[in-house]
Formats: sequence, C-alpha cells, structure tokens
Amino acid sequence: MTTTITETHGVDPAPTPLALLLLGREADPNSERGVDCPGDLPPASDPNLVQRARAAKAALGDRVFILGHHYQRDEVIEFADVTGDSFKLARDAAARPEAEYIVFCGVHFMAESADILTTEAQQVVLPDLAAGCSMADMATAEQVAECWDVLTDAGIADVTVPVSYMNSSADIKAFTGRHGGTICTSSNARRALEWAFEQGQKVLFLPDQHLGRNTAVREMGLSLDDCVLYNPHKPNGGLTVEQLRNAKMILWRGHCSVHGRFNLDSVNDVRERIPGVTVLVHPECRHEVVEAADMVGSTEYIIKALDAAEPGSKWAIGTELNLVRRLAKAHPDKEVVFLDRTVCFCSTMNRIDLPHLVWALESLVEGRVPNVITVDPETEKYAKAALDRMLALP
Repeated sequence: MTTTITETHGVDPAPTPLALLLLGREADPNSERGVDCPGDLPPASDPNLVQRARAAKAALGDRVFILGHHYQRDEVIEFADVTGDSFKLARDAAARPEAEYIVFCGVHFMAESADILTTEAQQVVLPDLAAGCSMADMATAEQVAECWDVLTDAGIADVTVPVSYMNSSADIKAFTGRHGGTICTSSNARRALEWAFEQGQKVLFLPDQHLGRNTAVREMGLSLDDCVLYNPHKPNGGLTVEQLRNAKMILWRGHCSVHGRFNLDSVNDVRERIPGVTVLVHPECRHEVVEAADMVGSTEYIIKALDAAEPGSKWAIGTELNLVRRLAKAHPDKEVVFLDRTVCFCSTMNRIDLPHLVWALESLVEGRVPNVITVDPETEKYAKAALDRMLALP
C-alpha cells in the first residue's frame, strides 16, 4: 500500500471476491471506508449545517485551506477557498504552506496528489474516505507491473514510455516516474504525448483509454489502427506479441463512469431536440462522441468556452452534472443543458457533502485530525518525479 489512511475507528474487513463485486452481488467493504464517521456526523437535514460550517471555518482561520473540485455539490463549493480541476487544486495547496490543514473536497487520488506536492508540516484531509474514483481504481500497481512484464517479454518495454493521466493513484504515478514517464492532464495530454514520442517509439497510456485515443487520433494524426487496448483482466492484456509490436499507443482499458455513459445517440438526440445547439464534451468521452461533438476540451476549457459564448447561444455539455448545472446558473442568458437525458452525478465525488465537511472542520477545531491521506516517502519520490516532468513540459 502506498497511502496511509488515518482513522479513529475500526479494522478493515476482508475484501470480497472481485467477480462478485463486478456482478453487483456483493459490496467491497474496503471501498466503503469512511461512510461511518467517528463521532457525530450531522444529519443532512440539520438546518444549522451552513452556520456550523461557517463557524468552524472561522475558528480555524488561516490554519485551514479548503479545496473544491468543479464536480462538487454547490453546498460544498460555497465553502471552498479555491475551485478547479484536480491538478490546479493540488498546486494551489502547495502554494499555501502556512495552512496546517488542507481539506480536499474531491476524491482520493486528488488528496494523494496534494500530499505529494505539499510540505511535511501540512496534513491533507479527505472528508469522506469512500470518495474514490472508479477510473483510478481500474489500474492497480500489481496489474500495471504485470503489464510491464508483458511488454518486456514482447521486447518493447525499452522503447515504451508510460504516460499516466492525473486521474490515477499515487502507485501508478510512481510506476510512471520509475520508468521515465510523465503525468498529463486533459489540458496538456498532447504535449505529454509529443514529449513521450521524442523519448521512445511507443506510449503506454494509463488509465483512461478515451483520453489517450482521442488525443492521439484527433490531435496528433495517429490512426485508430495505431492504438491497441490492453485489458488487465485477460492473459497478456488480450493482445498478441505482434499487436503490441505494431502499436504506437497501448491504451489501458479504463474509463470515467460519468463521461463514458455518453454515446452517439446522446449527441443525435440533443441536436434533434435543440436546433442550433453546440455540443461541447470532455475528452474522456468515447471516440464516437468527441467525433460527433462541435467542441472538445478539459473542464477548464468548458468553463472558459461558456464564459466567452454569445448571449442566446445554446449548449449541450457532456461532463459531470454538478458542473453543468452550475454553468447553467452562471449563464442565464444562454441555454445550457446536460448532454444526456438521464442525469448523472459522479457518485463518489458526491460523497463529500455538507455533513461530512462540517464533521471534518469541527473535528479540526476540537484538535482531532480525521481521515489524513499520507503517501509513503518512496512512492512520493517517484510520483513527484513524474509530476515534475509534466511541469517541465514546454
């Protein structure tokens, strides 16, 4: 394990079989850590929650710095000192060394990144330890190590450069750092891939297949035939040695549960319902969706596009629902709708609600530091090396 999770209760129960979990017949108790908080978690219906949050934050003053990811609920964003995507927030935390406590209203891998980039004197708190990321969980350290063995056996590991999306665990970032690779965000994925191809002949892209494929094909001129999909649940990734040797992009079989739900029918349906609509989607969407969209870009790109849009314009946004709703409220002079008819929040991001935030802040006021996320020194060393390579990209 690369992260130490400090709680004040309980012993982790034994994990359930993965097959039953995937079939929906069992629950993985390790994925449910943090659902029950030690002490008194305020009820969601408590009318005094807002006042309690304000009072606790005021009592802590500059000792606490609250980060709010764009996909968080409005009730949580209200108390964030800064908002942004995962990497921007981690950097913002690093720029506030005077803050003893970084309360990260996001998901687990984001809190890990904040711990890697902040000082040893600072402690990173995740209000609910069950706030994970399904995409990040699709690539484990053991699976990726096995993949590298497959590439080694195929004789291509020495010409393959790993590029890992920011939405990955500290383990995967450390793997990337150990093997001379870099991290990327959805904003700089092209620059990261261009750098990687200057270092080697092939790229192992982790863990989001769609961002890797869309960047390589749409922005860099590679073909779909240049890409192969490595499935960690199949022997040798489900690929032959010839397929691996011929590929330029070896894509990990991972995806975002929110962005992956959009399909071509979603795009066609919204165009039929709203004539003249501009379809704007995140690059974590499927290739068929980004090909059919009018505009494609990161979360920050989406926000800036709406800010610059003409009054009266119509937009269908393919990203997390909390952000789409927030954009609609911020731009009443434009028609802003969710791309799909079926609403879809990021379920793990939404675990950070006002009761959990109040509990975390009041715990800090009382002198207890809950749910501390700590990355071990060796993992931090190599993960930071990969992050530093990204920061050094032109």
